[in-house]
Amino acid sequence: MRPFDFSLVTAPFRMQPGLRRIAAGTPQLTPSRPGSRHLREKTAVLASFVDEALVAVAGFDAAPILTAIAEEAARTDAVAFLHDPTLGESAWRAPLIGWSVGPHGPQGDGDASLGALLSSLPERLRPTALLCLAFEDDFAVIEGANATIPWLAVCLPSRWAPETKVGGHFATVHAPVADNAVLLAAAASLARLVTGGERWERFVWTVSPEVRLHQHPKRLGAAWSDLDGPIDGRAFFRSERQTFIPLPGTNQAVFTIHVETLPLADAVHDADSAARLHAAIASMSADVLAYKGLGAVRQPLLAWLGERATGVGASSR
Repeated sequence: MRPFDFSLVTAPFRMQPGLRRIAAGTPQLTPSRPGSRHLREKTAVLASFVDEALVAVAGFDAAPILTAIAEEAARTDAVAFLHDPTLGESAWRAPLIGWSVGPHGPQGDGDASLGALLSSLPERLRPTALLCLAFEDDFAVIEGANATIPWLAVCLPSRWAPETKVGGHFATVHAPVADNAVLLAAAASLARLVTGGERWERFVWTVSPEVRLHQHPKRLGAAWSDLDGPIDGRAFFRSERQTFIPLPGTNQAVFTIHVETLPLADAVHDADSAARLHAAIASMSADVLAYKGLGAVRQPLLAWLGERATGVGASSR
């Protein structure tokens, strides 16, 4: 896990695309490892809520997307997902977690619970489910021509419901976002940009009372009002790295989402990061605070960050 770059936290805070080019050779995928936190949560989601996580418009063929991600994975040192014709033309393998799917069903010698999960799913969903398990990242497809999202494989959403977004226009998907004028105005041009020949990334962040990676709105856990004690003992820094992998000749891009949560006191590791976070939250509009769920804890959060920024209380870590 790479530490969050707090130089990306700026003030005044604005809801904006914030895209930056990805340097050649920079990895865009994070493989899952047996027993990892992301893998455990994804397994639980696919076991109970697969119809909310793996969604597509009618008739969408996911095979080219799986192929593109496998080709991207092949550029990394630890290949986490690949097409395996030795098991059948439509067979896929996730070597790091020890499972494959194909015409003869799931096969492998990895964690037996993963095999049982794959066996329990409809055959048409198994390749995409294996993809989800193979990586810590979640995935979606963006169409450059019409700025729509026809396919999602999202197990770890941040307070949004993938099943309600599939097939929607980029602008519609982001309509609930507070202070979203810049995002909405740029929707069509952004879709064309990220489906072009270059690679892009962006980062988003918030502070949450919920430690879980999976935050579907139907199953949100802890709320600020439910928790007692000092803010640093009940707050988590949640960040996402979002990247775009353009698919040549298709006018499409794979959108990757990698989520992390850390205790706030671990994430805010020095005075500079505390000062940056303090300035950003202090500059948020009421609408943004409400959207991020920070209105109720703005003052105690700013007080704690202010202390950290000046060195007061830093020894309490």
